[in-house]
Amino acid sequence: MQLSVNCLINDVDLRSHENNLAHRTREIDRERLIVRRGQPFSITLQCSKSLPPKHHLELVLHLGKRDEVLIKVQKERGAGDKWWFNQQRAQDEMLLTLHSPADAIIGQYRLAVLMMSPDGRILEKTDKIKFHLLFNPWCKDDVVYLPDESLLQEYVMNEDGVIYMGTWDYIKSNPWNYGQFEDYVMDICFEVLDNSKDALKNSKMDVEHRYDPVYVSRVITAMVNSNGDRGVLTGRWDDSYSGGVPPYRWTGSVPILQQWSKAGARAVKYGQCWVFAAVACTALRCLGIPTRLITNFSSAHDVDGNLSIDILLNERLEPLADGRKKDSSWNFHCWVESWMKRDDLPKGYDGWQVLDPTPQELSDGEFCCGPCPVTAIKEGNLGVKYDAPFVFAEVNADIIHWIVQRDGQRKKVSVDQSGVGRNISTKSVYGDYRDDVTLHYKYPEGSKEEREVYEKAGRKVTEPTNGSAEPGHLKLSIKHAKPVFGTDFDVIVEVKNEGSRDAHAKLTMLVMAVTYHSLHRGECQRQTISVTVPAHKAHKEVLRLHYDDYARCVSEHHPMRVKAFLEAPGENEPIMTVANIPLSMPELLVQVPGKAFVWDQVTAYISFTNPLPVALKGGVFTAEGAGLLTATEVHVNGYISPGQKVSVEFVFSPMRTGVRKLLVDFDCDRLKDVKGVATVVVRKRYHVV
Repeated sequence: MQLSVNCLINDVDLRSHENNLAHRTREIDRERLIVRRGQPFSITLQCSKSLPPKHHLELVLHLGKRDEVLIKVQKERGAGDKWWFNQQRAQDEMLLTLHSPADAIIGQYRLAVLMMSPDGRILEKTDKIKFHLLFNPWCKDDVVYLPDESLLQEYVMNEDGVIYMGTWDYIKSNPWNYGQFEDYVMDICFEVLDNSKDALKNSKMDVEHRYDPVYVSRVITAMVNSNGDRGVLTGRWDDSYSGGVPPYRWTGSVPILQQWSKAGARAVKYGQCWVFAAVACTALRCLGIPTRLITNFSSAHDVDGNLSIDILLNERLEPLADGRKKDSSWNFHCWVESWMKRDDLPKGYDGWQVLDPTPQELSDGEFCCGPCPVTAIKEGNLGVKYDAPFVFAEVNADIIHWIVQRDGQRKKVSVDQSGVGRNISTKSVYGDYRDDVTLHYKYPEGSKEEREVYEKAGRKVTEPTNGSAEPGHLKLSIKHAKPVFGTDFDVIVEVKNEGSRDAHAKLTMLVMAVTYHSLHRGECQRQTISVTVPAHKAHKEVLRLHYDDYARCVSEHHPMRVKAFLEAPGENEPIMTVANIPLSMPELLVQVPGKAFVWDQVTAYISFTNPLPVALKGGVFTAEGAGLLTATEVHVNGYISPGQKVSVEFVFSPMRTGVRKLLVDFDCDRLKDVKGVATVVVRKRYHVV
């Protein structure tokens, strides 16, 4: 920063290269000064050789869009909770080392350097110096301190993620580009904070609270969705995505944040739970809070807080549509965990905190959830902040199916006490494979500790009446292979008679299309028959599901649900069992041959074979990757015939060195959310002189 030659201070060197390297921020920017709190950094002043004796420097920090916060930097070390600096003179240079407290406010600072006369007059003022300050999980005194370097490399520094989706018994991995160090993402994250309700209502109060990761994480969680504020993403779950991008098309957070910023803080269309969680993960990692994305399979949404998911069906086994907001059970649901210490928690509750940016229920008047201690959920301590009862229900609620008869009477037909909160998953620190963190949230199923937690939380523990343990002699089960979308396949419904007499019963089998959050999409097939099952024998019914039939009603995630309902004289009550059938998808082959060097062109090759018995049209490949390229579309002209292989190629120039992931998505009229990924090692180009 060159200043006037007539000044006592001629030049300011922010030493961005050295500082950013030491503060682990050079991936964000190598030119601007970006540092982490609780860790010193140095700048150099080029001074006039004729600097008068006994003159001294004073430093003042300005924070906020309108300098709402002013901080005078002390000249000597205090108690550790204040900014302070020391200086060293060498020839015509002055080296200033600034020390920030470990609880300093995060944000963009403006530093004013004042040259003072011995009698206290300001002789000169330099106030064009700007820098950004972030949370520091490497600093022992910062409340986001995480003492394991391998965890820090994953939960702060890694820009590539894996999101787990599907069903608890058929888990698929979905690559995601968090891109928290891509150009201007940090600026957009602070822009998100600046557009919150608190910031717009009382910017001084908002800025003063940004020292606290609890406050910052709640604001980010509320602002990722657009419900009730100027948030980033609009959610949509009805498969009508006109005027926007379908949620399954996104492969990374960066295009979403960029689009929101360029549109003047106007919400981007559209997101669903994994997109909300991924964008929150990007923002929190960027600001320096260790964060990971979590998938809870068979996740409950308990509207009324009674720790049970009451699913009401009519006598045809169809969901009742009464216009009211109802409990629901999601095949999977995504949120994030952030690492922090909190003064307001009981001992032992520090560490991972649940944050859920998907707009479900209000929390203190905002559509956000958390931070809620994972340990509190495991121990059933629902009195802690924030939203512990809601999160507890997501992993522990009962699922109760009721049939509402024509006279309005309800008949309970199944209770499942172990089906919610299964295979809770996150990406491993050690590679692109799944870590199961279920035991972080709950004690082993059926254990003494689990019963104690349920009693503490107020959840009743009764004998289940689901498909594996109904009262009476008849047992009902559903079996299926793991079918591929586009094929015909069988579903087998079995009735076992463990009694000593033949049983006569009416069996209804219903195949439905549902979304991943259990929204009813339509009926694919129904069959009602009378069956006779001899004593100590089993009867099997085979449902043949044809692609032409189910393709008309499945959603983009392709989950199907089979319900079997059995009514038999002499049984205590009707029996119902439910099975989710995920349909697996093909993968794209993505290749980047040869060696890749920064700023040199490389070619990527993508191939895809149509697995369906019908032609595809409107095909488009979307590719992106942190440090590789911004989101790029490649369109396929014309039709893709059944069994036809399509190959495309495109050229890009990597922007940053390191191990990078190239993510590719393919969508067309009949296939959605087909993914592929390739690892690219980008090297420096060394020129021999």
